[in-house]
Amino acid sequence: MQRFRITFWSLWSWLWLGILVIVWLPLMAVTRLVTAPFDKGRYWTGLLFRKLAVAHQKGNPLWHFAVTGELPTDPRHPYVIVANHESFVDILLIAHLPFEMKWLSKIELFRIPGVGWLMRLAGDIPINRGTGVDSAVEALRQCRQRLDTKVSVMIFPEGTRSKDGELLPFKDGAFRLAIETQLPILPLAVAGTRTALRKHDWRLGESRAEVRVLEPVQTTGLTLDDLETLKAQVRDTIAKAAEELRAGLAGR
Repeated sequence: MQRFRITFWSLWSWLWLGILVIVWLPLMAVTRLVTAPFDKGRYWTGLLFRKLAVAHQKGNPLWHFAVTGELPTDPRHPYVIVANHESFVDILLIAHLPFEMKWLSKIELFRIPGVGWLMRLAGDIPINRGTGVDSAVEALRQCRQRLDTKVSVMIFPEGTRSKDGELLPFKDGAFRLAIETQLPILPLAVAGTRTALRKHDWRLGESRAEVRVLEPVQTTGLTLDDLETLKAQVRDTIAKAAEELRAGLAGR
């Protein structure tokens, strides 16, 4: 019975996602057209895109997501947002935060029909990890451009998903960006998404997941000499919070 339930709701969830993509494409295109004269950062188009993830989760009884922590009071205050990375579903979970951020994402996602078109409309930022330094430099240039329009950017500093849940070493990019722009880092901790997607299986899994907004870390006055210290501080903060979240979810 449980196997049938998982299969049924997985089928429905993929169908529901397809329906939402079809509906969202014209909605986002119209929103982009209407807001283009006054919204160079594509804040409103992107915010609409994130609502697709919320709608999808509401129609999927296998997933139960929660947002905790103190949300920023000004949604247009730009942050360099960083989080640990457990699963592709982290993206759908973090999209439940009620403010817009542009995602630095691998270019392969932009090539997916439907979803990739929506990401381009939203103004998300592609990075081609196979082409080396040039792609990373261009991606960070686009991140600065988004921040200049008072839109936050979201970067997974591990660079890829952790296979065993242990936090991987953080790369420099997000922290270099925060120091060079003198903008605060907003750390997020996520837990519970690893079970949401079955490995090597089209079926979904049951998941109770949570994203917690942590206290911003200021970078005013810091230089690149402080990069390693800043990186270690943020990593330790996220690691501790993620462990607390996992313990809390396990006790439910």
